Amino acid sequence: MVVYKAITYETVERIAVITLNRPEKMNALTSQMRAEIPDAIHHAENDGARVIVITGAGGAFCSGQDLGDANAGALDLERGLRDEYNPMLKAIVDSPLPVISAVNGAAAGAGANLALAADVVIATESAYFLQAFTRIGLMPDAGGTYVLPRTMGMAKAMGAALFAEKISARQADDWGMIWEAVPDAQFEEHWRARAAHLADGPTRAYELTKQAIRGTWANDFEAQLNNEAKLQGEAGKSRDFMEGVVAFLEKRKAHFEGR
Repeated sequence: MVVYKAITYETVERIAVITLNRPEKMNALTSQMRAEIPDAIHHAENDGARVIVITGAGGAFCSGQDLGDANAGALDLERGLRDEYNPMLKAIVDSPLPVISAVNGAAAGAGANLALAADVVIATESAYFLQAFTRIGLMPDAGGTYVLPRTMGMAKAMGAALFAEKISARQADDWGMIWEAVPDAQFEEHWRARAAHLADGPTRAYELTKQAIRGTWANDFEAQLNNEAKLQGEAGKSRDFMEGVVAFLEKRKAHFEGR
């Protein structure tokens, strides 16, 4: 069993749950937490997990950078982003497993963009997202300037960044910023069911889907068509594809092995 100080990690029924565990600080990000999150993701990839969920302890998801963190005192923001934030975010984006953010409360600053780095974002209706950076004289980082215009569109992204106003989970859902907002009373049961659905699925196909969709921004239409053909060729060689076809013909549920 892997033990961390700033997060918790558990795997149940092939679902790896990473919980940001500083509830007294609204799970604000410290240098240690930024090191533990990618370590836990890589551990999940080799621990038999088939889906990863990132959530927060207590009433918040993550309030962003802990400005009281001793390691933030030097305020070398460029180094901090390059050496600590970027590896954490890339671990999420580059993971071969589907990653769900289960946003259980406030997601602010870098905490909002940590959530939005996941493949699927599910939020409780009482949650909100806040690009808080301009409130302290900064610009959005931690991938925010990449993700926001691609999910919300340029106009909403610019307003969210400049005005630094709260975006409710319901607004985020309506704007296409997240996958869905669900009632608080059903939240945990719902995201666990979503995770279980992915854990039962063809995880190699999920991995290839992530590569194709995340890579689309670097391609023109013809290049993306060629990339689809290449990746689909790989999917077509998998045992899960054969199982899916046989199950369809036999009119039964497919039993996918995963990657």
